Amino acid sequence: MARARRGRPASINDRHAGDPTINADVAMVEVDNPLALEPGEKIAALRSVRGDPLGRLHSHHQIDEAQYRGGRAFQSDWERAERGPQAVDPTREYVDGIQAREAITESQRQAVLRLNRIKRELGTDGTTLVHDVLILGLTMEQIGERRSLRSQRWSEYFSRRFRECLDRLALCYGFATEGAAERRQSGH
Repeated sequence: MARARRGRPASINDRHAGDPTINADVAMVEVDNPLALEPGEKIAALRSVRGDPLGRLHSHHQIDEAQYRGGRAFQSDWERAERGPQAVDPTREYVDGIQAREAITESQRQAVLRLNRIKRELGTDGTTLVHDVLILGLTMEQIGERRSLRSQRWSEYFSRRFRECLDRLALCYGFATEGAAERRQSGH
């Protein structure tokens, strides 16, 4: 027989979750209320940032909203442009095991064009750094280890360089202006 919960009684509309586990890495965010009666209503929610370096930096106020949105746009373009292994579609007709290549969509083409432009803006080293953090989810220490540069000074350099790359992404995707990025880099 189930025991009654102590504390406040749960109403039918109570959406509070229990306490996160001890080792949970979460951040409080505001999201659109899925049960809202008015458009634009927000609620507070917990977002896991365990495997999300960009989300962790944003939740700890180490990067601003424009840098965060630029990083998310890069991740979105990368996912859209990537055409890796795809699941078999059982609704398609089977023809001797040969799958015809699906045509590249316009959104994929646009994503590739934006990524090419970003590669020119960031350079090879900046593009590799952004890819390692945003796509592979590596920490600055792991990036240093991959390059055989294990000191704290190198980790700080990679962190600073990554934030510069996020500034450039924010500019490329239109989330920041040139003046705002320069003020942020100068520390004003």
